[in-house]
Amino acid sequence: MNPTLQQASRIIVKVGSSLVTNDGRGLDHTAIARWAAQISALRSLGKEVVLVSSGAIAEGMLRLGFAARPTDIHELQACAAVGQMGLAQIYETSFRTHDVKTAQVLLTHADLADRERYLNARSTLTTLLRLGVVPIINENDTVVTDEIKFGDNDTLGALVANLIEADALVILTDQRGLFSADPRKDPAAHLIQQAQAGDPALEAMAGGAGSSLGRGGMLTKVLAARRAARSGAHTIIAWGREDDVLTRLAAGEAIGTQLTAPTGRLTARRQWMIDHLHTTGEVVIDAGAAQKLTREGKSLLPIGVIAVRGEFGRGQVITCIDEAGQPLARGLTNYTSSEVRRIMRHSSVEIERILGYVEGPELVHRDNMVIL
Repeated sequence: MNPTLQQASRIIVKVGSSLVTNDGRGLDHTAIARWAAQISALRSLGKEVVLVSSGAIAEGMLRLGFAARPTDIHELQACAAVGQMGLAQIYETSFRTHDVKTAQVLLTHADLADRERYLNARSTLTTLLRLGVVPIINENDTVVTDEIKFGDNDTLGALVANLIEADALVILTDQRGLFSADPRKDPAAHLIQQAQAGDPALEAMAGGAGSSLGRGGMLTKVLAARRAARSGAHTIIAWGREDDVLTRLAAGEAIGTQLTAPTGRLTARRQWMIDHLHTTGEVVIDAGAAQKLTREGKSLLPIGVIAVRGEFGRGQVITCIDEAGQPLARGLTNYTSSEVRRIMRHSSVEIERILGYVEGPELVHRDNMVIL
């Protein structure tokens, strides 16, 4: 038994180019329909699912008549632009059969490195999930170059797992999992059923290039698992053509390779907030707000702020302190220091009247906060 997906409430599913395009023969309508049915079944179990899908460049290559992956960056970008149209269309059609709404989200690594864009992406994805929509994410290969040269959607899947604090990352690939050696060359190679994400020995086992269609290989999957584990997400690497692979995993069946995060999601997030991000400013909050944060697990609203110290931008980490100067919490702010000075002591419904726009009713959302 493997309870990882059984217990997970928020799941990232990543499918690779060779699976999506049937090894380069064109978008695999049958396979995509099966994944859509399985993801719909997971949603009926109360699970939130985000799909990270490769395949745009591979589909664009086919539509534009390329026999091999181009090396010219602009030709790759053209392939991505053309292929993305077909990719979005087939996913929309497949999920509509199950009365499930989908949304296309194109991201780059830079979107998740910049604090403000990080918050924007996080807010968009969590809102889509709250509205019952399945976000379908791909790298925005039409406008970036570094990601086309060096990137891969295994890494993107891990970054999205970090972004929305997923419980699990499922990487569906054309291999049955991670083996002790290349099974195509070593008949004694055996499947690694379970290991700890980040174990250096795994990288030696996973060495090797990806397919001619994608840029990843088993090594990128192992490294993605290590990255996902930083926010407490476990990773499962499994064969994408396995019958009902997602629903069987959700039922607790052990399939493929599980790479387990050494710390839980909440512990990892607390560690990330406390140890790895520097506070750029402080807000002093009143007794009522302090109680809501520390005892009731609520978000910090502008009305609870009585003073602002320091200068900070949206998406930066600030410390919430009480009137006696005691640090209570740390989190990512939705507003700049100058904006907070204008809206503090005001109700959230007044934010738009004061600023002319609303980034959110909260100054710091509880999902972006840790209590100290």
